[in-house]
Amino acid sequence: MKLYILEDEKRILQHLLQVVENIPYVQLVGHSPEIAQAAEEVPRLQPDIILADIRLKDGDSFRLFDEIGDTGFQVIFLTAYDQYAIQALNMGAFGYLLKPIDEAALAAALDKCYHHRQQEQFDRQQLEIARQHYAAQGATAAKRLALKRVEYMEIISIEDIMYCKSDKGYTTFFLNDKRELLVSKGLIEYESILVPSGFLRCHQSYLVNFQYVKKYYREGILQMQNGEQVPVSSRKKEEVMKYLENIS
Repeated sequence: MKLYILEDEKRILQHLLQVVENIPYVQLVGHSPEIAQAAEEVPRLQPDIILADIRLKDGDSFRLFDEIGDTGFQVIFLTAYDQYAIQALNMGAFGYLLKPIDEAALAAALDKCYHHRQQEQFDRQQLEIARQHYAAQGATAAKRLALKRVEYMEIISIEDIMYCKSDKGYTTFFLNDKRELLVSKGLIEYESILVPSGFLRCHQSYLVNFQYVKKYYREGILQMQNGEQVPVSSRKKEEVMKYLENIS
Protein backbone atom coordinates (compact mmCIF):
# COMPACT_ATOMS: atom_id res chain seq x y z
CA MET A 1 0.00 0.00 0.00
CA LYS A 2 1.63 3.25 -1.19
CA LEU A 3 1.64 6.09 1.35
CA TYR A 4 2.20 9.83 1.00
CA ILE A 5 2.56 12.20 3.98
CA LEU A 6 1.64 15.90 3.99
CA GLU A 7 2.96 17.37 7.23
CA ASP A 8 4.97 20.54 7.95
CA GLU A 9 5.91 19.90 11.60
CA LYS A 10 9.30 18.15 11.51
CA ARG A 11 8.86 16.44 14.89
CA ILE A 12 5.51 14.94 13.91
CA LEU A 13 6.82 13.96 10.47
CA GLN A 14 9.74 12.08 12.03
CA HIS A 15 7.34 10.28 14.36
CA LEU A 16 5.13 9.27 11.42
CA LEU A 17 8.12 8.03 9.44
CA GLN A 18 9.27 5.87 12.36
CA VAL A 19 5.83 4.30 12.74
CA VAL A 20 5.23 3.51 9.07
CA GLU A 21 8.76 2.14 8.66
CA ASN A 22 7.74 -0.78 10.90
CA ILE A 23 4.56 -1.64 8.98
CA PRO A 24 5.51 -4.21 6.30
CA TYR A 25 2.63 -3.57 3.89
CA VAL A 26 3.20 0.22 3.78
CA GLN A 27 5.50 1.69 1.13
CA LEU A 28 6.33 5.36 1.67
CA VAL A 29 6.43 7.02 -1.77
CA GLY A 30 6.90 10.62 -0.67
CA HIS A 31 6.28 13.40 1.83
CA SER A 32 5.97 17.16 1.70
CA PRO A 33 5.60 20.13 4.07
CA GLU A 34 3.75 22.20 1.44
CA ILE A 35 0.47 21.99 -0.45
CA ALA A 36 2.11 23.28 -3.65
CA GLN A 37 4.67 20.48 -3.66
CA ALA A 38 2.04 17.85 -2.83
CA ALA A 39 -0.19 19.09 -5.67
CA GLU A 40 2.61 18.23 -8.11
CA GLU A 41 3.71 14.95 -6.53
CA VAL A 42 0.44 13.22 -5.57
CA PRO A 43 -0.95 12.83 -9.14
CA ARG A 44 2.43 11.52 -10.30
CA LEU A 45 3.13 9.15 -7.40
CA GLN A 46 -0.49 7.91 -7.17
CA PRO A 47 -0.49 6.87 -3.50
CA ASP A 48 -3.17 4.58 -2.12
CA ILE A 49 -3.44 6.61 1.08
CA ILE A 50 -2.42 10.09 2.25
CA LEU A 51 -1.75 11.17 5.81
CA ALA A 52 -2.53 14.89 5.66
CA ASP A 53 -2.19 17.64 8.21
CA ILE A 54 -5.18 19.97 7.84
CA ARG A 55 -3.43 23.25 8.65
CA LEU A 56 -0.16 23.92 6.80
CA LYS A 57 1.94 27.02 6.33
CA ASP A 58 0.71 27.60 2.76
CA GLY A 59 -2.97 26.83 3.35
CA ASP A 60 -5.19 23.92 4.28
CA SER A 61 -5.22 20.48 2.72
CA PHE A 62 -8.95 20.68 1.93
CA ARG A 63 -7.97 23.09 -0.84
CA LEU A 64 -5.36 20.64 -2.11
CA PHE A 65 -7.89 17.84 -2.56
CA ASP A 66 -10.34 20.23 -4.22
CA GLU A 67 -7.63 21.11 -6.75
CA ILE A 68 -6.35 17.65 -7.64
CA GLY A 69 -9.74 15.94 -7.45
CA ASP A 70 -10.23 12.24 -6.81
CA THR A 71 -7.42 9.94 -7.92
CA GLY A 72 -8.54 6.86 -6.04
CA PHE A 73 -6.62 7.45 -2.79
CA GLN A 74 -7.90 7.40 0.77
CA VAL A 75 -7.18 10.23 3.22
CA ILE A 76 -6.54 10.21 6.95
CA PHE A 77 -6.42 13.76 8.28
CA LEU A 78 -4.11 14.80 11.12
CA THR A 79 -5.28 17.71 13.26
CA ALA A 80 -4.84 19.33 16.63
CA TYR A 81 -8.35 20.76 16.44
CA ASP A 82 -11.31 18.47 16.91
CA GLN A 83 -13.70 20.92 15.21
CA TYR A 84 -12.17 19.97 11.84
CA ALA A 85 -13.29 16.35 12.23
CA ILE A 86 -16.79 16.76 10.80
CA GLN A 87 -15.50 18.79 7.86
CA ALA A 88 -12.87 16.13 7.19
CA LEU A 89 -15.33 13.25 7.30
CA ASN A 90 -17.89 15.10 5.18
CA MET A 91 -15.19 15.49 2.56
CA GLY A 92 -14.98 11.71 2.30
CA ALA A 93 -11.93 11.14 4.50
CA PHE A 94 -11.35 7.61 5.71
CA GLY A 95 -10.80 9.03 9.19
CA TYR A 96 -8.85 11.50 11.25
CA LEU A 97 -6.29 11.40 14.07
CA LEU A 98 -5.78 14.02 16.74
CA LYS A 99 -2.32 15.35 17.54
CA PRO A 100 -0.15 14.31 19.23
CA ILE A 101 -0.43 11.19 17.07
CA ASP A 102 -0.81 7.99 19.05
CA GLU A 103 1.32 5.24 17.50
CA ALA A 104 -1.25 2.49 18.10
CA ALA A 105 -4.09 4.61 16.70
CA LEU A 106 -2.09 5.41 13.57
CA ALA A 107 -1.19 1.75 13.01
CA ALA A 108 -4.83 0.74 13.50
CA ALA A 109 -6.04 3.38 11.01
CA LEU A 110 -3.51 2.26 8.38
CA ASP A 111 -4.45 -1.38 8.97
CA LYS A 112 -8.12 -0.53 8.46
CA CYS A 113 -7.30 1.24 5.17
CA TYR A 114 -5.17 -1.68 4.02
CA HIS A 115 -7.88 -4.27 4.56
CA HIS A 116 -10.46 -1.97 3.00
CA ARG A 117 -8.36 -1.71 -0.17
CA GLN A 118 -7.77 -5.47 -0.17
CA GLN A 119 -11.54 -6.00 -0.11
CA GLU A 120 -11.99 -3.49 -2.94
CA GLN A 121 -9.40 -5.36 -5.01
CA PHE A 122 -11.13 -8.68 -4.30
CA ASP A 123 -14.49 -7.18 -5.32
CA ARG A 124 -13.00 -5.93 -8.61
CA GLN A 125 -11.53 -9.37 -9.32
CA GLN A 126 -14.87 -11.04 -8.64
CA LEU A 127 -16.60 -8.52 -10.88
CA GLU A 128 -14.15 -9.24 -13.71
CA ILE A 129 -14.72 -12.99 -13.33
CA ALA A 130 -18.46 -12.39 -13.56
CA ARG A 131 -18.00 -10.25 -16.69
CA GLN A 132 -15.87 -12.92 -18.37
CA HIS A 133 -18.40 -15.61 -17.50
CA TYR A 134 -21.19 -13.40 -18.81
CA ALA A 135 -19.35 -12.91 -22.12
CA ALA A 136 -18.48 -16.60 -22.41
CA GLN A 137 -22.13 -17.53 -22.11
CA GLY A 138 -22.93 -15.23 -25.02
CA ALA A 139 -25.51 -13.44 -22.91
CA THR A 140 -27.16 -10.35 -24.28
CA ALA A 141 -27.03 -7.10 -22.36
CA ALA A 142 -30.00 -6.29 -20.14
CA LYS A 143 -32.42 -3.78 -21.61
CA ARG A 144 -34.20 -2.52 -18.50
CA LEU A 145 -33.32 -1.86 -14.88
CA ALA A 146 -35.50 -1.95 -11.77
CA LEU A 147 -34.70 0.81 -9.28
CA LYS A 148 -36.09 0.39 -5.78
CA ARG A 149 -37.17 3.73 -4.35
CA VAL A 150 -38.79 4.62 -1.02
CA GLU A 151 -42.42 4.14 -2.05
CA TYR A 152 -42.21 2.19 -5.29
CA MET A 153 -40.08 0.29 -7.81
CA GLU A 154 -39.36 2.18 -11.03
CA ILE A 155 -38.48 0.36 -14.25
CA ILE A 156 -36.27 2.32 -16.63
CA SER A 157 -34.67 1.57 -20.00
CA ILE A 158 -30.91 1.21 -19.67
CA GLU A 159 -30.41 3.10 -22.93
CA ASP A 160 -32.04 6.15 -21.28
CA ILE A 161 -29.35 6.36 -18.58
CA MET A 162 -26.69 8.97 -19.37
CA TYR A 163 -24.53 8.36 -16.32
CA CYS A 164 -24.64 7.31 -12.67
CA LYS A 165 -23.03 9.09 -9.73
CA SER A 166 -22.26 7.48 -6.39
CA ASP A 167 -22.11 9.35 -3.08
CA LYS A 168 -21.74 7.75 0.37
CA GLY A 169 -23.55 4.51 -0.44
CA TYR A 170 -26.23 6.12 -2.64
CA THR A 171 -26.42 6.23 -6.44
CA THR A 172 -28.08 8.90 -8.58
CA PHE A 173 -29.17 7.95 -12.11
CA PHE A 174 -29.13 10.85 -14.59
CA LEU A 175 -31.57 10.16 -17.43
CA ASN A 176 -31.80 11.63 -20.93
CA ASP A 177 -35.16 13.22 -20.07
CA LYS A 178 -33.36 15.33 -17.40
CA ARG A 179 -34.77 13.32 -14.47
CA GLU A 180 -32.53 12.30 -11.58
CA LEU A 181 -33.37 9.11 -9.64
CA LEU A 182 -31.72 8.48 -6.26
CA VAL A 183 -31.47 4.92 -4.86
CA SER A 184 -29.91 3.64 -1.65
CA LYS A 185 -27.37 1.30 -3.22
CA GLY A 186 -23.74 1.80 -4.17
CA LEU A 187 -22.49 2.00 -7.74
CA ILE A 188 -20.87 -1.43 -7.63
CA GLU A 189 -24.35 -2.98 -7.38
CA TYR A 190 -25.09 -1.82 -10.94
CA GLU A 191 -21.68 -1.94 -12.61
CA SER A 192 -21.83 -5.59 -13.75
CA ILE A 193 -25.32 -5.02 -15.20
CA LEU A 194 -24.52 -1.82 -17.08
CA VAL A 195 -21.01 -2.50 -18.44
CA PRO A 196 -22.25 -4.91 -21.17
CA SER A 197 -24.52 -2.07 -22.39
CA GLY A 198 -21.65 0.32 -23.13
CA PHE A 199 -21.03 1.82 -19.68
CA LEU A 200 -17.58 2.36 -18.20
CA ARG A 201 -16.44 3.18 -14.66
CA CYS A 202 -14.37 6.27 -15.45
CA HIS A 203 -14.05 7.40 -11.83
CA GLN A 204 -14.61 6.01 -8.37
CA SER A 205 -17.90 7.92 -8.25
CA TYR A 206 -19.08 7.76 -11.89
CA LEU A 207 -20.36 5.13 -14.33
CA VAL A 208 -20.90 6.61 -17.80
CA ASN A 209 -22.94 5.52 -20.81
CA PHE A 210 -20.56 6.27 -23.70
CA GLN A 211 -23.51 6.54 -26.04
CA TYR A 212 -23.96 10.04 -24.59
CA VAL A 213 -20.29 11.13 -24.52
CA LYS A 214 -19.61 14.01 -26.92
CA LYS A 215 -16.01 14.99 -26.09
CA TYR A 216 -13.07 13.81 -24.02
CA TYR A 217 -10.60 16.39 -22.74
CA ARG A 218 -7.16 14.93 -22.05
CA GLU A 219 -6.90 16.60 -18.65
CA GLY A 220 -9.58 14.12 -17.59
CA ILE A 221 -13.05 15.42 -18.42
CA LEU A 222 -15.88 13.76 -20.36
CA GLN A 223 -18.42 16.17 -21.84
CA MET A 224 -21.86 14.64 -22.19
CA GLN A 225 -24.36 15.47 -24.95
CA ASN A 226 -26.35 17.64 -22.54
CA GLY A 227 -23.27 19.72 -21.71
CA GLU A 228 -22.65 18.16 -18.29
CA GLN A 229 -19.04 17.31 -17.46
CA VAL A 230 -17.93 14.09 -15.76
CA PRO A 231 -14.43 13.67 -14.27
CA VAL A 232 -12.06 10.86 -15.27
CA SER A 233 -9.66 9.77 -12.53
CA SER A 234 -5.96 9.59 -13.38
CA ARG A 235 -6.01 5.81 -12.99
CA LYS A 236 -8.82 5.50 -15.53
CA LYS A 237 -7.49 7.79 -18.27
CA GLU A 238 -5.69 5.03 -20.17
CA GLU A 239 -8.74 2.75 -19.98
CA VAL A 240 -11.01 5.54 -21.23
CA MET A 241 -8.67 6.28 -24.15
CA LYS A 242 -8.58 2.61 -25.17
CA TYR A 243 -12.35 2.45 -24.93
CA LEU A 244 -12.78 5.53 -27.13
CA GLU A 245 -10.28 4.27 -29.71
CA ASN A 246 -12.33 1.08 -30.12
CA ILE A 247 -15.71 2.76 -30.54
CA SER A 248 -17.23 1.81 -33.87
